[in-house]
Amino acid sequence: MSLGYEAQGKLEWSEPPNKSFGDLSFRVAYQLAKQAKKKPPEIATELAQEISKSLLSEGRYVASVEGHQSGFLNFRIKDSVFFLDLLAKALDPSYGRIDLGEGGSKTVLVEHTAVNPNKALHIGHLRNVAIGDSVSRIFKFTRHNVSVLNYIDDSGLQVADILVGLKFLNYPEDAPAGVKYDHYAGDSIYVEVNKQYAQNPTLKEKQKFVLKAIEERDPDVFPFAAKITDRILREQLVTCWRFGAFYDLLVYESDIIQSKLWEYVFSELKARGIARHETEGKFLGCWIVTVPGEKEGEDKVLVRADGTATYVAKDTPLAGLKVGLIPDRFSYTRYIVQPNETQLWRTRAEGGETKTPPVPWGADKSITVIDTRQARLQRIITHILDQLAGTNSDGSIEERNVHLGYAIVSLSQKTASSLPGAEKFAVSAEEPSELVTMSGRKGTYINADDVLDAVKSKALEETKKRNTSVTDEKWLDTVSEQLAISAVRFSLLKQDLDKIIVFDLEDALQLIGETGPYMLYTFARASSITSKIGEMESEGELSPELLNTDSEVDLMKLISKFDIYVERSVKMLAPKWIAHFSFELCEAFNKFYEKNRVIQEENVDRRHSRIALVLAFRSVLKNSLELLGIQTLERI
Repeated sequence: MSLGYEAQGKLEWSEPPNKSFGDLSFRVAYQLAKQAKKKPPEIATELAQEISKSLLSEGRYVASVEGHQSGFLNFRIKDSVFFLDLLAKALDPSYGRIDLGEGGSKTVLVEHTAVNPNKALHIGHLRNVAIGDSVSRIFKFTRHNVSVLNYIDDSGLQVADILVGLKFLNYPEDAPAGVKYDHYAGDSIYVEVNKQYAQNPTLKEKQKFVLKAIEERDPDVFPFAAKITDRILREQLVTCWRFGAFYDLLVYESDIIQSKLWEYVFSELKARGIARHETEGKFLGCWIVTVPGEKEGEDKVLVRADGTATYVAKDTPLAGLKVGLIPDRFSYTRYIVQPNETQLWRTRAEGGETKTPPVPWGADKSITVIDTRQARLQRIITHILDQLAGTNSDGSIEERNVHLGYAIVSLSQKTASSLPGAEKFAVSAEEPSELVTMSGRKGTYINADDVLDAVKSKALEETKKRNTSVTDEKWLDTVSEQLAISAVRFSLLKQDLDKIIVFDLEDALQLIGETGPYMLYTFARASSITSKIGEMESEGELSPELLNTDSEVDLMKLISKFDIYVERSVKMLAPKWIAHFSFELCEAFNKFYEKNRVIQEENVDRRHSRIALVLAFRSVLKNSLELLGIQTLERI
C-alpha cells in the first residue's frame, strides 16, 4: 500500500461483538496512530479505501472492507465462496494440520509418565500421561518429528524399598492370584515397608545396603532388582496402553549411572568452574552450583559430602543428552511390540543390539512433563545446561529444554468413598464437597486401573440402558471402555495446567456439559444422520449460500478455526485449547441439528449441503478428539 507508514509488530485481530460489523476486526489503526499523527477512525477509513482497490478484485474471500468510527478495520467475507472451499477441505483428514514442524525437520522429544517402578499408576499419574500423550499427538499433527520417552528410575529408594520387603520382610515374590503385580508391589509391599521403617529404624540400614548394591550392580542384588522392576514396569505399561499412550524409548536410570554420563557432565562442570567444592559452612565437602535468582536458596548441592549424587545430578545427564550437549553412550535393545504395533526400545549401558539411537538426541525442543512441585529442580537443570552450552547457547536452552508443569489431582470425597480402598481415606459419602489428596508412601491413593474400571462400570450401566436389545457383549465392552477413557482424559485435559483438578466420577460421565462422553455422544449423533444418507449423498448440488441460518453459519465458522486452536495449543503447550474447541464444536453442531432438518429436508440442494456440513463436522471432531487421545464411536 502507498499510505507512507506501516504497522510495527503483530497485527491483532478479533471477531466483532456485533455481527453487523463484519467477520473480522483489526486494531491496526491504533498501532499506526502515533506514527501517522492521525486519529484511528481516520486511519481505518484510509486503509479501507486503499485495501478495497486491490483486495476486493484479487482476494477470493473478501466481500468488503470498512473503516468503523470506533477505529477498527472490519472485513466481511464472501460466505458462499469461503464456505464452499471450507466444506471441501474439512473432509480431508489432514485438515487443520498446519506445518509448524517444517515437514518433520524440527525434532521434538516428549518425556512423560516416569512413574517409579515400585507401584501402580494412580489418578494423579494419569494427568501426566494424558498431558504428555496429547502434547506429542499435537506436535505430530503439526508435522514435527516427535519421539516419546519414559524415564525408568530403576535404581532409586522406592525400588530399594520393594527389595527390602521381598528379602528382609519375607513377602512372596509372586503376587496373589488375580492381582496385578504393580498393585501388589505398591499396595502391599511398598506401603507396609514404609510403615515398618517408622517402627523399626534399623530396617533403614537394609534400605541403604540394597540401594548401594543396586547402584554398584552387585551380582547378587542387581539382577533380582532388574527382574522385579521389569515385572512392575510391564504392568504399568499395560495401564498406559489401555489409556491410549505409547512410547518410543525407555530410558533407564541404571544405564545412565553405568554408562558414566554423570561423571562426564561432572568433569565438565568442574573444568569450567560451574560446580565448586565447598570448604566451609553447612555445605562443607559438597559440590555446589550457584543458580542466580533462586528464591528457595541460591546454592544447590550436586554431590553430597559423602560422594553421593543428588536428584539434580542424576537428572542433568539425560536433559543434556536430549538437547545435544553431552554425547550418547547408550546402546539400544528392542523391548516389546506395543498393542498399536509400534516397536518400543530401551537403553542399555552396554551389550545392546545397536548403537544407533531410535530417537533424535539433540532435539530442537525437549519437553519434560513433571508436576509443578519439581519446578525448582527443572529450573536448576536448565541453568546448568545453559552454563554448559556457554557462548553457543544464544539463550536458546531455556526455549529448547522445557518443563511442562501441572498441578496435582485430588478426588472428590464422594468418588473416593465409592472406589476400592476407600477405607484408607476415612471418607464419608455424606460430605461430597471435601476433596481427598493422595500419598503413595502413606498408601492413601486410588490406583488408575481402579478408577478406569469404576468409570467403565458406570458407563456400561448407561450403555445397557440405552441399548436394551443389544446382546453383543464385545460391543458393549468396547463402548463402555471408550466412554471411560474419554471421561477421564477429557476431565484431565480441559483445565489449565496450573489448576488443581478434583476428579469426580459422576461429573466426568455426564452426557451434557463439557465432558468426554458428551463429545462421543455428539459424534455418534452425527454418525446416525450420515448412516441414513444412502443414495441421497449424490443427489443435489453443494450450495453453501443455502446454509444461511445463524446455526449453520456459526458451525461453519467454528470448523474454519480448527487450525487456529491447533496452533495455539502448540505455541502455549496447552491441550486445553483443543478440548475447548471440541466442546464448542459439539455445542454448535447440536444447536444446528435442533434447528435444521437434514435427511428430512425437502429441498434437494439444501439437503445435500447440510449433509456435507454434517460430514465436515464429523471429520473435524474426529481429528480434534484424536489429538486428546479420545477415540470416536459410530454408535453408542
